[in-house]
Amino acid sequence: MPTSRVVGIDHISIRVSDYARSRAFYSKLFTFLGFEISEDYGSTIGWTNGKTRYWIAEAEGRKSHKIGDVGLHHYAFELRNRKDVDALQAFLEKEKVTIVDPADEYYEDYYAVFFLDPDGLKLEGMKYGELTAKRKKKKRG
Repeated sequence: MPTSRVVGIDHISIRVSDYARSRAFYSKLFTFLGFEISEDYGSTIGWTNGKTRYWIAEAEGRKSHKIGDVGLHHYAFELRNRKDVDALQAFLEKEKVTIVDPADEYYEDYYAVFFLDPDGLKLEGMKYGELTAKRKKKKRG
């Protein structure tokens, strides 16, 4: 029996190669996603939506990320519904963000769009279970 239990993921901290460029990218993305700045220390900044926190800071060593490297593969933002995934894709297209996998159903009832931050870190906006929930609601109704 465990003596400690995880109740959620509090935050993630990402190192970036060009702080100003990444700050501009994430500021636009997080404004669109409903996040606000939680703290800004000049060379490190964090955003929050009240539940999730996401931080960036300048990298000290290696200055690039390649999908497939050891380490973080991608970070997924759970969205409210499939319409939000489509809206995110439209926003990304408007901002000329690299979309690696467009909005689509990737697994049963798993709808997502995958895109890259300025350093090539793969990010995702996704909604899981929406169609299943609608079917269950329809059966009960």
